[in-house]
Amino acid sequence: MSEHERSRTMPALPEHVFDQASNVGQLDSWLPQELHVRAEELPAVTVHEDRTGEDAPALFRAERDQMRLEWGTRETGGYAGWLQVAGIGSGASEVTVHLSFFEEQHDPGEKAVNAELDRSLERLAEQVRLRVDDGGSG
Repeated sequence: MSEHERSRTMPALPEHVFDQASNVGQLDSWLPQELHVRAEELPAVTVHEDRTGEDAPALFRAERDQMRLEWGTRETGGYAGWLQVAGIGSGASEVTVHLSFFEEQHDPGEKAVNAELDRSLERLAEQVRLRVDDGGSG
């Protein structure tokens, strides 16, 4: 098993960050670009991976009262992850994302995972910035 975690500060209220991150219809805007999520009957979702061309049954849960997202594979138990949003004062938030790979063949390696997590957090920060700059619509 391997675990990876990255954090980023975002200049927005935790509620704004959580709302953007938890919107199932907009997950593609910040997830790694080769992953596409299609909501079914939540918490059930399907994740399509461009690299393999495969669809994988997965779970996605958003716990607003905890400002936490959780996800993972449904049937294989190959990976799981979570995203936590915490207010740090002055209208800013810290977002932490964590991935656990339970099977070695699912783990692309520390360098690749950390780079993707950093890119995902950067893309999420940009989506939050656009939403906040747009007056909260979207």
